[in-house]
Amino acid sequence: MNYRHAFHAGNHADVLKHYVLSSIIRLLSRKEAPFAYLDSHAGVGLYDLLGDQASRTGEYLQGISRLWQAEDVPAALQDYLNIVRRMNKDGVLRHYPGSPELARRLCREQDRLQLNEKHPEDGALLKENMARDPRVAVHRGEGWYVARALLPTREKRMLMLIDPPFEQADELQRCVESLNEAIGRMRQAIVAVWYPIKDLRQLKRFYSDLEKSSAPKLLRVELFVHPADDAQRLNGSGLVISNAPWGLEDELREVLPWLAKLLGQTHGDWRLDWLIAE
Repeated sequence: MNYRHAFHAGNHADVLKHYVLSSIIRLLSRKEAPFAYLDSHAGVGLYDLLGDQASRTGEYLQGISRLWQAEDVPAALQDYLNIVRRMNKDGVLRHYPGSPELARRLCREQDRLQLNEKHPEDGALLKENMARDPRVAVHRGEGWYVARALLPTREKRMLMLIDPPFEQADELQRCVESLNEAIGRMRQAIVAVWYPIKDLRQLKRFYSDLEKSSAPKLLRVELFVHPADDAQRLNGSGLVISNAPWGLEDELREVLPWLAKLLGQTHGDWRLDWLIAE
C-alpha cells in the first residue's frame, strides 16, 4: 500500500467527512444509551499539518485552514471546529484529528470505539495514539472484514465509517458489499461510506449498486470544489449514510450551501438527496 492519509489531512474532503461524522455522533448522544463506533480504515488518528507529508501538498490550506479562519461559522460545525481548536491551543493551526481521534474526543464515557488499520506503520501509530483510552480497541487486519468480524456489537446502537484508500479499481464495489454485510448483521446500524468524486462513470455504477443495497434508507451528501467532469483530479467528495439519524438531513440542508461557498475552488456546489427513501 502506498496511500498515506497524512498527505491529504485536513483537505476539503476531510472537512466534509469530519463535520458529518461529528454531527452524527452529536445526534446519537442525545440519548443516554451507549453506542459503538467502528472505523474500518482508520489511519493513524493524528496528523501534523506542518510536517513533511501534509506541508508537501498543502491541501489543508484549501480545507480546514479556510474553516479555521472563517467568521460566522454555523453552530452545527462548532463541535468539529472546537476539537481542532483545542488541539491547537496556541492559536496556530498545526495538529489535526483523523476520524478516530475526532470520534474518540466526541464519544462519551459509556461509548466504545473499535478501530482498524491494515497499513503496518499506520496501525502501529494508531495503537500508540489510542493506548491511554480504555474505551478504544485497535485492530490491524483487513478493513473489508470489519463488519464480519465485529458485528453485531453488544451495544444496540452502532456507527460505522467505511473510508478506504481507493487504490484499487474495485473499492467502490467493496464499499457496497461492506455496507450490505453491516446492515445484514445489524439492521439498525448507521453506516457512513466516504467516496471521492472523480470518475463519473464509476460513480454512476456505484450509485446504482447502492440503490440496490439492503439499507433501509440511504442519504447521499456531496460537496463539490470543482466541476465534476474532470476525472484527473479530486473534484469533491461524498458520503452515503444508512439509517441517517433524525435531524441530520435538515441540518445538512442549512450547512452545505455555506460550506460549498467557503471551500469551493474553481466551483462550489453541493447535493443532498435520498438514494433509498424510507
